[in-house]
Amino acid sequence: MNKRLGLLGGTFDPIHFGHLRGALEAGECLGLDELRLIPNARPPHRGLPGATAQQRLDMVRLALDAGNTGRNDIRVDDRELSRDRPSYSVETLESLRSDLGDAVTLYMILGWDAFGGLPGWHRWEELLGLCNLVVLQRPDFNPELPEVLKDLLAARCVSDPADANAHYGQIICLSQTPLAISATHIRELVAAGRSPRFLLPDAVRDYIETNGLYQP
Repeated sequence: MNKRLGLLGGTFDPIHFGHLRGALEAGECLGLDELRLIPNARPPHRGLPGATAQQRLDMVRLALDAGNTGRNDIRVDDRELSRDRPSYSVETLESLRSDLGDAVTLYMILGWDAFGGLPGWHRWEELLGLCNLVVLQRPDFNPELPEVLKDLLAARCVSDPADANAHYGQIICLSQTPLAISATHIRELVAAGRSPRFLLPDAVRDYIETNGLYQP
């Protein structure tokens, strides 16, 4: 049986419990063998991050320390940080496929809002030829999708994780525990001199304080 590898990309500016919980729930529901968090270097659809690439990588590593998560199957993959141009998911998947070969099934995890913006992604139509998509749905946030994605869901969606057994090409929709945590809100709290404690791992919070991140 092929190894099942989950991928969660993001700016992680900073990483928080919403990211970690989403990755964990996807891993458990799909029986993934490994999860990788992939920090973006220069996300093409938003402004520059508030922390440097190295600082964001440091924070992800701190969050994934076995002492914080209790797990050793969640790792960081820093391949996007070596690029000198915007990060494109399709190129990251191609890089992973080149490195890992066909013996690994890739599951790219993304939120419902990110999925709704998929038609604006670089070479987005090629994603399902490289991986399966895992879409995390929150009961309190399921906005309307473009028609092209409604058609894609009708053709590719798998509602039962037990049926998620294709090497690529499936869309698996999973219900996610609603956690109203965002990196934007955390940055705003820090800028206002308020504590972000209990929204992110203590080691990440300490790193933000020590390095004076997100100050006005």
